[in-house]
Amino acid sequence: MTIVLKGVGALIRKQAQSRITTTFNTLKAQGRKALIPFVTAGYPFADVTPELMHAMVAGGADVIELGVPFSDPSADGPVIQKAGDKALAFGIGLVQVLAMVREFRKTNATTPVVLMGYANPVERYDQKHAKDGVSSPFVKDAADAGVDGVLIVDYPPEECETFAADLRAHGMDLIFLLAPTSTDERMQQVARVASGYVYYVSLKGVTGSGALDIGAVEAMLPRIRQHISTPVGVGFGIRDAATAKTISKVADAVVIGSKIIQLLEDQPRDQVGFTAQNFLREIRDALDS
Repeated sequence: MTIVLKGVGALIRKQAQSRITTTFNTLKAQGRKALIPFVTAGYPFADVTPELMHAMVAGGADVIELGVPFSDPSADGPVIQKAGDKALAFGIGLVQVLAMVREFRKTNATTPVVLMGYANPVERYDQKHAKDGVSSPFVKDAADAGVDGVLIVDYPPEECETFAADLRAHGMDLIFLLAPTSTDERMQQVARVASGYVYYVSLKGVTGSGALDIGAVEAMLPRIRQHISTPVGVGFGIRDAATAKTISKVADAVVIGSKIIQLLEDQPRDQVGFTAQNFLREIRDALDS
């Protein structure tokens, strides 16, 4: 089955198998692990994000998580909160984020893009852009822009079946977080609706907090895989190549966010992409070594 999207997304024929699944399958066949950087859309400069996304791909990113700025985050630590506040001050909202993805898609039709954020901006978008016959304007517009997956931190899996089905009908995946405190029941609930990959939060706390307990991650992943068949990415606390390589031995992907945001904070406009690319190249080389 092939779904043809309108708008900028019409340049990309989306298959029933999502771009995220295709990417993970390709990496698995190559014996490689996915590198997934996270950046906040509109940070550190309002217009730099599409260029930054391309630079991260050049540095070895396999999937890009693009944070949607929100005023009241619950999972983000001080570093990403600060980045979100700055982006909001620039006037960056969901409309602008989708425009950034469309711009990126003009010259990249292969790298999956995941929007990561909170329920409020999505539900407000649907209210403001409501159309007859369209169940979720956000889902339609995200698909048209070339988005491949959505991670809504405060959407519990037991309330997401309709949303997940709508996303899948538009060729997109719904991604969930799992934590060290997740029960077997919660993992089973996630397994029923999740696709693409699941994101294991490797520590109790917000992004960028605490030290990564590698032993605990190694013990948790087999338990997750008893219930979930999609690839498992690990994030929260991965800050360097050595840690990324160690985690990649047990995970299907490593996710890095706060460290990238910190590196970009004081960079001049013309060094943002270069800085991210160089950092990710170190991580990519370690994962492939």
